[in-house]
Amino acid sequence: MTTIILNHPPYDGTDVTWNALRLAKTLYQSGEPVRLFLMNDAVDLARDVTCKPEGYEYDLVAMLKKRYAEGIEVQVCGTCNARCGIYKNHPYFDERLSSTMQVLADWVISSDKVLSF
Repeated sequence: MTTIILNHPPYDGTDVTWNALRLAKTLYQSGEPVRLFLMNDAVDLARDVTCKPEGYEYDLVAMLKKRYAEGIEVQVCGTCNARCGIYKNHPYFDERLSSTMQVLADWVISSDKVLSF
């Protein structure tokens, strides 16, 4: 089991978030169970209000939704909803994504590998 923790805002001028999502997809397609936990400014990735900037090649919100629909477990820091990201207090695209530090702690304990982006 691999847990990937995302911290960066989705569109911060780097490919950090894009590469994390690509790695999650590749691991999952290789048969590795994968879990994604979004915290800090990465929580904007789980909000429908977050739009792909003009000129950016990939829609990262759509990529996350696709991974979620394919079966990758996704949780998003509930406390960060009101504290982090550009779109503070906007809902996540699925209310079941809102999570806790205890869930993240449990994931870390039960994971073989933990990666942070």
